[in-house]
Amino acid sequence: MSGTSSGIVAGLTAAAVGAVGLLAYQASATVPSGLGGRAAASAAPGATASRAPRDRRHPDALPNNSGTGERVVYSVDDDRVWLVNEQGRLERTFKVNPGTIDPVPGAYWVTSRSKAITGTDGLPIEHVVRFATTKDGSAIGFSAATGRGPAETPDPTVRTGGIRETRADGEAMWRFATIGVKVMVIR
Repeated sequence: MSGTSSGIVAGLTAAAVGAVGLLAYQASATVPSGLGGRAAASAAPGATASRAPRDRRHPDALPNNSGTGERVVYSVDDDRVWLVNEQGRLERTFKVNPGTIDPVPGAYWVTSRSKAITGTDGLPIEHVVRFATTKDGSAIGFSAATGRGPAETPDPTVRTGGIRETRADGEAMWRFATIGVKVMVIR
């Protein structure tokens, strides 16, 4: 009888250790930038991320496997943003024009906001919502250039993490993405 009890205890212990390991791995994948000990917007050489499945009939549909709950979803491959409310319902989606620095796919949180400033490209911008920083200190975030729609193709010689939106989309992002809101970056 004691052999059976020992086997059960050993099995339960192994299951518990495995569960703790899985939970630790999942938690480490969602640590906010700046707390994980590595730069959020840089990847190891050769690192790749799988692309979230898309609905080919509805290219602006929210991608599967893009997180849960309230969040901003940003696809670096599609240059598209989805604003998803607390119930998991899509509130708005729109195209954006990225800067020259792409964030690494993963989970981030809105860390700072500015109502109106001058962008790294010298243009006046508004509704700035930042969520990542590169190893060299470059900020990555959403913004709208004042007086016009998204900027044309960014100057490749200027390092900028500004992901440009139209003014209307920038206003929607500003209202939605307050400090602490999750930003899921996908391929």
